[in-house]
Amino acid sequence: MIGDLLRGLQQGGGPGVPTCSRAGCTDPATWSIAWRNPKIHTEDRRKTWLACDEHVGYLREFLAARDFPLEVGPLEAGATNEADA
Repeated sequence: MIGDLLRGLQQGGGPGVPTCSRAGCTDPATWSIAWRNPKIHTEDRRKTWLACDEHVGYLREFLAARDFPLEVGPLEAGATNEADA
């Protein structure tokens, strides 16, 4: 969401540079993690977290431990830290 984008900018990501969604990380994101909470999201709703190489495994495992459906892939050019995809 917008809060994630603002957090990335405040952490030094700068305009146009997506940053990792892991709390406290200011590294550039290289991965996209699309996920949903089936208890509150419909099938067509997806949230997106961005991850650096160091934190992609951590964020993937965090979501998988909660049995959230997720897809991990390389970050595409032009992506931002928006939580809704």
